[in-house]
Amino acid sequence: MKFLSAAVLFATASNVAAFSAVAPSSTGAATGNPDPVDKSMRGIDKEPSTFDPTAGENAALKRNNNDQVWVPQRARPRRNRKNATMRGMVRENIVTPSNFIYPLFIHEENYNQAIESMPGCERHSLESMLKEVGEAYNLGVKTFVLFPKVPDELKTNLGVEAYNPEGIVPRALRLIKAAYPDSIVCTDVALDPYSDQGHDGVVENGKILNDVTINQLCKQAVCQARAGSDVVAPSDMMDGRVKAIRDALDSEGFTDVSILSYTAKYASAYYGPFRDALDSHPGFGDKKTYQQDPANGREALIEAALDAAEGADMLMVKPGMPYLDIIRRLKDASPLPIAAYHVSGEYAMIKAACEKGWLNEKDVVMETLTCFKRAGADIILTYYAKQAAQWIEQDGLY
Repeated sequence: MKFLSAAVLFATASNVAAFSAVAPSSTGAATGNPDPVDKSMRGIDKEPSTFDPTAGENAALKRNNNDQVWVPQRARPRRNRKNATMRGMVRENIVTPSNFIYPLFIHEENYNQAIESMPGCERHSLESMLKEVGEAYNLGVKTFVLFPKVPDELKTNLGVEAYNPEGIVPRALRLIKAAYPDSIVCTDVALDPYSDQGHDGVVENGKILNDVTINQLCKQAVCQARAGSDVVAPSDMMDGRVKAIRDALDSEGFTDVSILSYTAKYASAYYGPFRDALDSHPGFGDKKTYQQDPANGREALIEAALDAAEGADMLMVKPGMPYLDIIRRLKDASPLPIAAYHVSGEYAMIKAACEKGWLNEKDVVMETLTCFKRAGADIILTYYAKQAAQWIEQDGLY
């Protein structure tokens, strides 16, 4: 261990003493220091050689008519941030519960099952699902999307359980619409929850069959519409599926059923907890032959143009936070409403950091949701929908 010389120690002690005479006290921190500050800033430094920004021919600061230090700048953006009322008046983007779609996981059991990788989320029994819908509805969250955990024995390569009129999703739809007729219930159109291959489409020799899959998706969408779905949401990323589903719905008289297309769904590493929830991890390989490459941005514009031309009513970007640029691109390119999916991996990361005490959960969640709005999202699918609505209500923002 090295020891400092007496001279160095003396000099250090002298400097500390000099600065401690003018250093701000921590006692006023909680109240924002109620003591007045001499804005002339004269005589605050004990060391004569301390640089004075107001001195010299090319001074960095000037002095105003009251001898106070002054930056002669007319435009001061901080004026619009000076208090909560002013900030609220000029705020560009406001998140409300009506912007949210609340994803709910359901299963056939008569109990709820926690999802370990998604703290606070669970697979609901149908009875619990209805209770959760009611609580969220009373907080202003009136739009929901259902995701089923299907028993393994019902899974097949063709995913025929997806259009069983007595399957879990049609029964859940009927329950919600009977109890809350003014709610909007969205349904996922894809085969992965029903597939013994864990993929979004029908598999042959390791390849996902595009057109054969769409044949099954049309049956699924019509089945859901018959059960009361307000919005079908094809998440499969098969080429041409929006047109086929639109035509299938229209041919059966469901012209009022909307299509929320997963337009820019990326082959992302952020979906892991969701696949835990549905027990729908791919049985082989990955989903890169049908979901978009995370490296590509312009490709999303191709998908958006196709989906709009084929009859989509709303366009979705998934995941959300890592793809704010894609949300913005679609917002600028399309007049259709844009949805962002705040996916399971994003949710899990926030939860993990908050459980460690590294982040303030409420603050970071509300900032995240506002970022989606600022980027251009009109609709936000988030597992925080109910909790965020509670925070919004508590703060008197809605």
